[in-house]
Amino acid sequence: MLRATVLGATTAGMGLLARAAWGIPTAIGASATAIEQIATGSPRYGNREFRNTLPSAMLQPARAGSVLVSMLTRGNTGTPSGPVPMVVPHHPTVADELAVTWYGHSSALIEIDGRRVLVDPVWSDRASPSALLGPKRLHPVPAGLDELPSIDAVLISHDHYDHLDLPTVRELVRRGPAPFVVPLGVGAHLRSWGVPAERVVELDWNGQARVRELTLTCTEARHFSGRGLSRNTTLWSSWVIAGPQHGVFFGGDTGYTPAFAEIGARFGPFNLTLLPIGAYHDEWPDMHMTPEEAVRAHGDLGGGLLVPVHWATFNLGFHGWSEPVHRLLEAADRSDARVAVPMPGERFAVSTPPDLDWWSALGR
Repeated sequence: MLRATVLGATTAGMGLLARAAWGIPTAIGASATAIEQIATGSPRYGNREFRNTLPSAMLQPARAGSVLVSMLTRGNTGTPSGPVPMVVPHHPTVADELAVTWYGHSSALIEIDGRRVLVDPVWSDRASPSALLGPKRLHPVPAGLDELPSIDAVLISHDHYDHLDLPTVRELVRRGPAPFVVPLGVGAHLRSWGVPAERVVELDWNGQARVRELTLTCTEARHFSGRGLSRNTTLWSSWVIAGPQHGVFFGGDTGYTPAFAEIGARFGPFNLTLLPIGAYHDEWPDMHMTPEEAVRAHGDLGGGLLVPVHWATFNLGFHGWSEPVHRLLEAADRSDARVAVPMPGERFAVSTPPDLDWWSALGR
């Protein structure tokens, strides 16, 4: 009887592991060899990896074990104390001159001069190659992909799982003809997943693509990349979205860099900036901005309205769930920066930003 119980438990455990591992090789994406064919020739690429302009401290392999233990034992740190309020967005038939819908984390739909650009779309329940393991959403997606309006372009900042999601990509391919505009190397992942080559535009920093009336410029960021055991095989970036009348800056995922001032001088000022404010930690000081650094970057860029992203949806750090927003607003008050913090799913015109405090009740 005991033997049968043990065998049954072992079989169940193996089945769970098999389900957790199902599809992981495909989700990881293209091989380093396939990526290298595109990356070779970039001044940022050498020895089969991309590099930041400035030396940048990141989590050292020797510290990875202790950080993992801390993450597994952090308890409720980084989670909201109750359900996160959301809004089901309603989009007009014709895109606005300047509006944004935040879907959570770094996923947003930007309306600019009558066109729509979807940035870093992640609709899966986990930021992971596995459907059963990895960081899980702290709130549902406010609306399904089938409820999105027509899109003119999809922008990807880099290949981490919380910014590039295989199921989401495949569904977007099925639902419309929008091109995917991505940093160097990321296109290899997309093509390996069946995205038609003619719908993939790969750019190095300062490279540009025209999509209808919009100019999309791949700009510098300070980060890293990797979906498997290898790091930095693909490029990471921020993005300038320029229309005939308005300009938007999307930071993607980045640490603070003096390059923001250069981007602001060359392409700014911007009516709207979307900048990451979460998952900062002393172990990786140059990879993610603190909220105070986001305010500084917003100023460097000549930003009009700042909308924070990269927070609230996945627990990727060790700070309190709403701490990034509290720190952001305190820093913005000191700098006279304009900030809007929408609820997940909330769509608003940049001329009439929301000002409701919906996060404080869920704890710092």
